[in-house]
Amino acid sequence: MSARRDDALASLGLTPKGVETALGIKESYKKNEPLCVPGENNRILMPENLINHDIDLVDYESPLALAMMATRDPEPPMALAAAARMSPLGGAAPLVGDVFGVVGDSTRHDLVRKCVQLVTDHAFSSDAIADVRRRTSRIITKTRAQYTSVLRENLRALIDGSLAPRLFVREFFALTEAGNMRDDIRKKLVLSLLLSETIRPSIKFLMLENFRRLPGPVRLGIISGILEAPPTAHIETIKEELKWIVTQEKVPDLH
Repeated sequence: MSARRDDALASLGLTPKGVETALGIKESYKKNEPLCVPGENNRILMPENLINHDIDLVDYESPLALAMMATRDPEPPMALAAAARMSPLGGAAPLVGDVFGVVGDSTRHDLVRKCVQLVTDHAFSSDAIADVRRRTSRIITKTRAQYTSVLRENLRALIDGSLAPRLFVREFFALTEAGNMRDDIRKKLVLSLLLSETIRPSIKFLMLENFRRLPGPVRLGIISGILEAPPTAHIETIKEELKWIVTQEKVPDLH
């Protein structure tokens, strides 16, 4: 009976595994945990991954999983990219098309709502889907540039004393996370702040208080950069702080 039910769901474009994956995504959002590329636990899923159909997202290919991202992801570029990836599936199975329509009704993002409306108004035509993908790509690029610009302005304000250190650090992490900043750029930014002679030590320790929020590869890169820096009393202090953080958090991929 169970097998028959699963076959019936599959014929409609839905699977038990898709339901399970969607529920897992929902739990990740509840815990404020980033979604990772399937099979790569240290690589955060990016909007570019979602709109790149040459990348096999395994269980994330499920329309229910994509629908969960499109409705629940807090960042518009990610939600929009999930809707764009889901859009071709809606024309292949009527039930998935209905789910896609529900995404438009329940999403928190106007961009996603417009995307769904455009595709459904054109009956899931290939031209409409291609148009949505092009627009999504442009929005991802534009949004990331806007976040980067705000980061630069905040750094200037921090240095000239018009932005409080704790607020700078809070916005730094919020902006790099919201902007889905690439790991290599995030590593370079944090490392440059920790090594800078113009940034006060108190600010650096505020940055280290949030060290656990960085992806594993970024943390590894930062630690390597600190270890390779010319030894000074200041650098030695940062090394000791990093050592304490790693020991306390018992992060296996940092040993």
